Amino acid sequence: MDIKNDPRFSGIEPFENKVWLSSPTMHGDEQKWVDEAIKTNWVSTMGANLNEVEKELAEYIGVKHAVGLSAGTASLHLATKLAGEKLYGQARPNEGTLAGHKVFCSDMTFDATINPVAYEDGEAVFIDTERDTWNMDPKALEKAFEIYPDVKLIVLAHLYGTPGKMEEIKKIADAHGAIIVEDAAESLGAKYKMDGKWCETGSLGDYNCISFNGNKIITGSAGGMFLTNSTEDANKVRKWSTQSREDAPWYQHEEIGYNYRMSNIVAGIIRGQVPYLADHIAQKKAIYERYKAGLADLPVSMNPFDDDKSIPNYWLSCMLINEDAMAPFVRGEKDQLWHTEPGKSSPGEILAAISAFGAEGRPIWKPMHMQPIYRTHGFITAEGNGRGRSNAYIEGTGIDVGADIFRRGLCLPSDNKMTPAEQDKIIDIIHRCFK
Repeated sequence: MDIKNDPRFSGIEPFENKVWLSSPTMHGDEQKWVDEAIKTNWVSTMGANLNEVEKELAEYIGVKHAVGLSAGTASLHLATKLAGEKLYGQARPNEGTLAGHKVFCSDMTFDATINPVAYEDGEAVFIDTERDTWNMDPKALEKAFEIYPDVKLIVLAHLYGTPGKMEEIKKIADAHGAIIVEDAAESLGAKYKMDGKWCETGSLGDYNCISFNGNKIITGSAGGMFLTNSTEDANKVRKWSTQSREDAPWYQHEEIGYNYRMSNIVAGIIRGQVPYLADHIAQKKAIYERYKAGLADLPVSMNPFDDDKSIPNYWLSCMLINEDAMAPFVRGEKDQLWHTEPGKSSPGEILAAISAFGAEGRPIWKPMHMQPIYRTHGFITAEGNGRGRSNAYIEGTGIDVGADIFRRGLCLPSDNKMTPAEQDKIIDIIHRCFK
């Protein structure tokens, strides 16, 4: 379909500049710290920038230790490896610490949350999503423990900057003697009320991770952090991240190691970003609220959160189309097809429309249980086993919340440099999709 020649979009001009989903926002302070690192020749995985951002982020999040790593994925890998070692002991050099063990994992997330389980030779079992926050469903988690009572590790993510139901999940984990790896890559700056006390995400699990990827709320262009209250765990992750060198005058190794330490250059960018975290959150919140008001007359809703228990960082504003307002829409493995109907629309049509005029949106994360690489792995819903539910002789296939949100949802342009006028144009385009 030629969107620009569709009469519904008559009079709309393309954006003068690309409107991004979520791009880096620089302020100038970043250059100061990068230049200082270069002038002082600290351009390795040591230096004042690294020391300072570890200190600042640990204090902000409310943990005793932060270990700067090359990426959020590196942090998740070492957190997952550490959890496996704590639970099952030190692995052989040619094995992961989770070999032979299942792990309960968030289903609707980026695969970086899940892949470290595979790195460590574990088997992810995916826990369906709940509708209140679009995160791991505690009811499905309870069902999972009924089916797999021996599991001792939970890996969960806070989707799009919105905290999950951590109080309920932690009580379930404690009841089953399980530990939690918390992926707070998307939710730095978000808060959750745990046992009546407001806590930062990144402090709510046993092993916690954040990301400074280029699209995150603050960025170093890359980078991540492992967060903990345990000195022993922090020291172990530092060791592993620098090739596991032993205390000897030569290079000696008793454990497998990795080149995962954060660069002092990357840390300099982050150091310049940290003072602006609150500003970025406020800008993202304003974008979310402008969408919510501007789309209020359409048969849609915004990505939800629990007002009483959480304060999101509003990293991405997302939209869910009401079931009765969904126009016909199908996806293959790489392609999609939609049909236009008056008064209805679909994620495919809306994303194509805003893209035609120069704005970037994105589908909701495709649930992990639907990904080709993980289709043989377990999937648990609030009703129990989520696999093999179709039956030629019985109508209905049970619930699959994550698949439904993926089918009806989309991520809207959420760049904090987007102007109100640019956002108003996006809102106008979305309205025209329903005409």
